[in-house]
Amino acid sequence: MQTTRLYFIDAVRAFAILMMLQGHFIDTLIDPIYRNTDYIAYNVWSYFRGITAPTFFTISGLVFTYLLLRANAKGEARKRIKKGISRGLLLIFIGYSLRVNLVSWFTGYFSPYFLVIDVLQCIGLSLILLVGLYMLFKNHSYIFSVVLFVIGCACFLSEPLYRNLEITNVPLVLANYMTKMNGSVFTILPWFGYSAFGAFLSTVFFRHAHRSRFKLFTIITFFVVGIFLIFYSTDFLFWLHRVTNIELLYRSADFNYLFIRMGNVLVLFGMFYTFERYLKQSIISRIGEKTLSMYVIHFIILFGSFTGYGLKQFYNQSLNPTECVVGALLFILVVCLISFHYAKTNTFLYSMARKLTKPFKKQKIR
Repeated sequence: MQTTRLYFIDAVRAFAILMMLQGHFIDTLIDPIYRNTDYIAYNVWSYFRGITAPTFFTISGLVFTYLLLRANAKGEARKRIKKGISRGLLLIFIGYSLRVNLVSWFTGYFSPYFLVIDVLQCIGLSLILLVGLYMLFKNHSYIFSVVLFVIGCACFLSEPLYRNLEITNVPLVLANYMTKMNGSVFTILPWFGYSAFGAFLSTVFFRHAHRSRFKLFTIITFFVVGIFLIFYSTDFLFWLHRVTNIELLYRSADFNYLFIRMGNVLVLFGMFYTFERYLKQSIISRIGEKTLSMYVIHFIILFGSFTGYGLKQFYNQSLNPTECVVGALLFILVVCLISFHYAKTNTFLYSMARKLTKPFKKQKIR
């Protein structure tokens, strides 16, 4: 089957990482007195900041599964599966390591805070789950698509059931993936739902992206479905509740942020897919190839990974809006420069991981 390179994906990833950089910087350092919903600028910033995580999870599911399907078409699925599992484990490892404070460890204090779950652990686990689903349904392509779509819907619709989930008598390393009671920023549910939807989209792209009118049809679909989810998904869920009398549908509609954010992601996809021809070989696309390196670098500078000394420790909740805007722009510039000149691509981190695990592989072979 003919496969097509999706150039707009790198642009979407670039948008997401840049939004994340400024979002983390401003959210961490702005003075609380400016967190006022009476300010239009704050409301706009807050709304668009909320699109970042859904975009990351959706695009990660789309990219990974699309590459997996493309590798399968070339007869290289086994290699891609191994790479996907190792990459997922690497993301989980990096996610934990960024919370480590080596200074406190050397003094004998080990805080359980490093066990909290953030975006990297959830994306890493999502990739591993997608590998498992692919292996189950690799011989049934259309069933694979349906299962991914159903899982995405199920993750979103069941959100009220685990919204305030509390888990006790379970090791923190496991419980933190399901509950926020111990400080986790993200949990695998509902966020795996976005990865599942992204993987579902990848199956559509893989089957039809080579067709002549696919791009136009897909762009229109992105906008139509996205706008529907943003403005009408809540009413639709309430209607479904009235028809089926299923209480869970009412509870989902009453706090419907997941489907609305999915709509935001689809509209974003539609915009970048529309202007894809202008994004090829651009600086935006190059930034999109370095998201992992940029994530790691920004975490170290802002939150003080490993040392405990970052911008947060010096300027936490102390900046005014002007300082935040200027600081965020400089912060983005510094992270980009470091990423471009000292971590040429995301493979910088992957190659380091391979070098570290190489001695163990040799020992295993012997």
